Amino acid sequence: MNWIRGTAWALLVVGTGLVGCGESVTAAGSGPFVRVLGTVQDGGLPHASCHCDRCERARSDPQERRFVASLALVLPSTGRVFLIDATPDLHSQLDQLRDLRKAPSGRVDRAPVDGVFLTHAHIGHYLGLAFFGYEAIHTRALPVIATPRMAAYLQANGPWSQLVTLGNIELEEMAPGDSRDLGEGVTVTAFSAPHRDEYADTLGFVIHGPNRKLLYLPDTDSWTAWTTPLPETLRNIDVALLDGTFFSPQELPGRSVDSIGHPLIRQTLELLKEPVQQGGLEVYFTHLNHSNPALDPDSDERHEIETRGFHVLSEGQEIAL
Repeated sequence: MNWIRGTAWALLVVGTGLVGCGESVTAAGSGPFVRVLGTVQDGGLPHASCHCDRCERARSDPQERRFVASLALVLPSTGRVFLIDATPDLHSQLDQLRDLRKAPSGRVDRAPVDGVFLTHAHIGHYLGLAFFGYEAIHTRALPVIATPRMAAYLQANGPWSQLVTLGNIELEEMAPGDSRDLGEGVTVTAFSAPHRDEYADTLGFVIHGPNRKLLYLPDTDSWTAWTTPLPETLRNIDVALLDGTFFSPQELPGRSVDSIGHPLIRQTLELLKEPVQQGGLEVYFTHLNHSNPALDPDSDERHEIETRGFHVLSEGQEIAL
């Protein structure tokens, strides 16, 4: 598939030979794309305080580790880079962008990205904002795009309020249905998603590129909570990156998957089998919990996903727009 550009990890950490700050270093003629910065649930892999075989392998072998779900939206002609969500792994995920933007030699880059779109207020999706603050990067007026409720939460509660008062971030409200034109033929449109909205509401984003539409929805309640059936929601979408937190309800001994509120991958496979089999829709699962056997490339669950024409998102993967 020529619209997916597999990127080697070695290329993601190159820090030499870059051009002027904010200037694109992507090959001439290439268009906007997203780069996958993370693919697992908020607790990471290895998961905090978990001693299962998968987490122990990830502790002993760096190649098995995975970062918390996040995307970078890259506009090569202007050299602009936007994040979707600021995760607890932000400090490492910014290293994955060093081949796209010049870092000042010998000192902290105070403007590593051009903005951050936030989906919601669960720990894997906004705690990384702290790295933009006074104690770390100390950015200046970094646009942080969020719903009015999310913006109000950040402004009213520390330590996030300090980011605002010190001018590290500049909150910009984006309600469901609103769109932002980022240039280069790219528009980002927000939509509302049902989820556990304890502190703020939840968004997904549709990224309209020059040639393709990509939908990003890392967190949602079960598809039964949606008023519009999932196949209809994705009717005009080319690529969907969807919540794949759990494969089955047996993954969390001692906890109810239903109470946590995510669709099961098996349910999504059934709901979207027709549009995927017909070739009009590409579906990738992201935000996988550390308990999810689909994380293992050789597992029966991964085999089922792939033989049915679906995919599991990979870190470093790029998808052209």
